[in-house]
Amino acid sequence: MSGERTALILTERPDWHTPRLVRAIEARGLPCRCVSPRRCGIAAGYTATGLLIPGFEETLPAGVFVRAVGQGSFEQVTLRLGVLHALRELGVPVCNDARAIERCVDKSMTSVLLARAGLPTPPALATQDVEPARRVLEGAPDQVLKPLFGAQGRGLLRLDGPEALPDAAAVAGVYYLQPFIPPRTKGAWRDRRVFVSGGRAVAAMNRHGQSWITNVHQGAACEAAPADDEAAALAVRAAAVVGAGYAGVDLIQDRAGRWLVLEINSMPAWQGLQRVSAVDIADALAADFVERVGA
Repeated sequence: MSGERTALILTERPDWHTPRLVRAIEARGLPCRCVSPRRCGIAAGYTATGLLIPGFEETLPAGVFVRAVGQGSFEQVTLRLGVLHALRELGVPVCNDARAIERCVDKSMTSVLLARAGLPTPPALATQDVEPARRVLEGAPDQVLKPLFGAQGRGLLRLDGPEALPDAAAVAGVYYLQPFIPPRTKGAWRDRRVFVSGGRAVAAMNRHGQSWITNVHQGAACEAAPADDEAAALAVRAAAVVGAGYAGVDLIQDRAGRWLVLEINSMPAWQGLQRVSAVDIADALAADFVERVGA
């Protein structure tokens, strides 16, 4: 299968990020086509590629950059990830591939991999049975209950004991708990986002929250932070552990000053970070992607 080498950008809609990424990639001589993951599928025996991707039924893309997988039913999301798995099996560079996305979207798997690699991260419990969650809260009452699949600070609850546990239906049948990490200075709610691409820290920011939830979408204020310090080096290691070509790594300092990895986002936004960063993040992503594609 041959033809013009064109990159596939999987994105749900023309957002702030995608046009900047496309311009930066095309400036390096690699044309791009943007397609919604909702329009993708498997077509084994029906197309030359065995895939159903508008514009790529006869020729595989030179590479795939995943900006979004999108909301959907379990079956829909499984199919979209299946397309990414298939592209990788067909030898197409995918950033990030389905394995990395699955490892990051499932916060419990991120916790397992970080702990196994010996990286500092809070203890985590993910259980379908409420009793283990009760026992954890009895021994250490101040815990954060997180959606297993969640982003932008939505759905976070801080629990002060086992009686605060919601019904299973309210957490989609899974209790995912991590101990609350108190700020080094009382009332100074702060964490760090490090943006990693191509095995290096590209940019970083501190997020100052109005409460203990410090996501930008929850009103946090951003300030530039070093991209070459201990936290940045830890973020690079964390992204490598989950196999992410690019990632937004969230870290926090405990009261002893030790950096802990909280989460890894495999499809991170960077609009807030770009406002406080001198580095053109889309350009850095494009440079790494084009090098990976070999264009």
